[in-house]
Amino acid sequence: MVFAAESYSLNEHHVAVLPSPGMGHIIPLLQFAKGLVVHHGFRVSFLNITTEDSTAQTDLLHSPSLPSGLHVIDLPPADLGKPKALIVDLFCTQGFDVGKQLSIPVYSFFTPSAAFCAFTLYHPTMDREVEGEFIDLLEPVQVPGCSPVRTEDLLDQIRDRKNDEYRYYFGHVSRLCEASGIFLNTWEDFEPVPLKAIRENPFYQKILTPPIYPIGPLIKEHEPLSQADAEYLAWLDQQPPDSVLFIVAGSGGTLTAAQLTELAWGLEQSRQRFIWVVRKPTDASASATFFNVGGDVNDPKAYLPEGFVERTRGVGLVVRSWASQVAFLRHRSTGGFLSHCGWNSSVESMTYGIPMIGCRGGGIHRPWMALAPPNLELYTYILLLF
Repeated sequence: MVFAAESYSLNEHHVAVLPSPGMGHIIPLLQFAKGLVVHHGFRVSFLNITTEDSTAQTDLLHSPSLPSGLHVIDLPPADLGKPKALIVDLFCTQGFDVGKQLSIPVYSFFTPSAAFCAFTLYHPTMDREVEGEFIDLLEPVQVPGCSPVRTEDLLDQIRDRKNDEYRYYFGHVSRLCEASGIFLNTWEDFEPVPLKAIRENPFYQKILTPPIYPIGPLIKEHEPLSQADAEYLAWLDQQPPDSVLFIVAGSGGTLTAAQLTELAWGLEQSRQRFIWVVRKPTDASASATFFNVGGDVNDPKAYLPEGFVERTRGVGLVVRSWASQVAFLRHRSTGGFLSHCGWNSSVESMTYGIPMIGCRGGGIHRPWMALAPPNLELYTYILLLF
């Protein structure tokens, strides 16, 4: 949802919005907060958890273009008074306890897709009924009313139910039905099947699923452009329409060294025009740069194949760490998007009509709940990296 400049008046309603850290959560919740101000006249306190905020996150939340009724509050906490309602991110479920203490409704903003919301609502039932590990199931997971999910597509966070990561993750998602309602960054025509399932399937009615509100697309339509961004966009201006492949692994995703080398060789041999946002490879954590996106300093020549940048000059551009993704996706020269399958990237690509290549496998970034295997049907192609 793109907000046009318009006049608005504020009313007495005050809402606090609490996102989890990380750009994948910050961006859609900030767009939602803007809509509450501009279109509904709400006053919004946007609570920014600064423990691990990145340079890009800081720049976005302190942009002078934010509407006057939207106040970004950097935690530690400030005195907010008593809001009429609380809207929390999926990983901020302690807000349900706060809501009970204040006797106010608490809504969950579910940052992934409706299809993954359906899976998440089914997850507690799986946890009760399945013995052993989900990854050892012989058949795909039959999510009520939705497409089956192959066990190999399950999130890393739920593959081992004995570790602390699973307990942390499940502790939050298992409380989703405590919300007074669930906001989703999607829309009716984009995900009709899972939306209908959550509303009408007997399973979701039985577990007392709260009302769902598809309010998307919520995308970042404005952000400050760096000098480097301006130079990259100037290069795009010189390319034919729909000719450039835009490649990025999400807010903080990385490839392994082997995957990065394979992708570089493939791009070079294809002679396809490209813009590639690259980050230093890691063989440890696929999401190693999630919390310092835009703040890491690296030299791509140090880890790309020797001579790659020089040999592809004129055909492609290598961008360090971070780029203004929406500015690139809406450019007339962008004709395709090689994506990590993150939901924000999917929504942005769909909004601007850019065909997607979903990149999955091995070490490529699979952010928490952003990779939504039930949504792979939305992608034009699936690229497997080994």
